Amino acid sequence: MKVKVDADRCVASGMCAFSAPEVFDQNEHDGVVVLLTELPSAEHHDAVRSAVRNCPNMVIAIEE
Repeated sequence: MKVKVDADRCVASGMCAFSAPEVFDQNEHDGVVVLLTELPSAEHHDAVRSAVRNCPNMVIAIEE
């Protein structure tokens, strides 16, 4: 799995960091998504898929 984010479209809801904190974080100043790793380990794939589903502005994309 490869993860991509479009931080320019992020609305800083934090759902990604809540769903997959090992893969996503938020910028401490504006709350915009920070991608910690583009290639998460298999144990985090379900959490990343949950983050994709829960992102209100659909700024997270995955390639499987």
